[in-house]
Amino acid sequence: MIVVGVDEAGRGPLAGPVVAAAVILCDDGIDGLDDSKKLSAKRRAALEIEIKARCRWGVGEASVTEIDSINILQATFLAMTRAVEALGVEPGKVLVDGNRLPRWRWRAQAIVDGDALHPCISAASIIAKEHRDRFMADAARRFPGFGWETNMGYGTAQHLAALRQLGPTPLHRASFAPVAQLTLI
Repeated sequence: MIVVGVDEAGRGPLAGPVVAAAVILCDDGIDGLDDSKKLSAKRRAALEIEIKARCRWGVGEASVTEIDSINILQATFLAMTRAVEALGVEPGKVLVDGNRLPRWRWRAQAIVDGDALHPCISAASIIAKEHRDRFMADAARRFPGFGWETNMGYGTAQHLAALRQLGPTPLHRASFAPVAQLTLI
C-alpha cells in the first residue's frame, strides 16, 4: 500500500501563500527525519536535497487570494490536495499532520504531532517549510523592509512596524486581523 505523508507550512503568517507537501518515502527510508521546526536550517536543507533525490514528493500552494477568499483552513486543505495530486499516483492511505482532514477521496488519518511521529510526515514537513521559506526570501527582495527573509511573513515587531509604515503588499493576507485593521484606518 502506498502511504503518503502530508504537512503544511505557513498557516499563521500575515503574508505569503500556505504551502503543503506530500511525500512517499523511499523503501530504505532517510536517516535523521524529524519535525522541520526541530531541525537546524542547514540540516533541513540537506534533508530536503536527499528527500527530493530519493523519494516521490509533491508540493501544493494556496495563494493569498485563495486564503482571503475561502479562509486559511480551507486554503490549507486545498494546498494539501494539490500536493497529493502532484505525486501523480493514487495513495492507499494519507497521513496528515494535525487534527483535521480535508474531504478527500483518499483514505486518510489526521495525527497530532505527526511530523515528529511518522517519517513520511516529517519529510513532508521539511519539503513544505523549505519551499515556503525560499518563496518568502525571494518576496523579501521584491518587498524590502518587512524582514520576510527572517520572519517568513509572521507578525514580528519588525513586520508589524513595516506594515504600519509601508502599508500592505499584494502578498499580505487582507483577511488576517493586523492587515485588515490597517485597511479600516
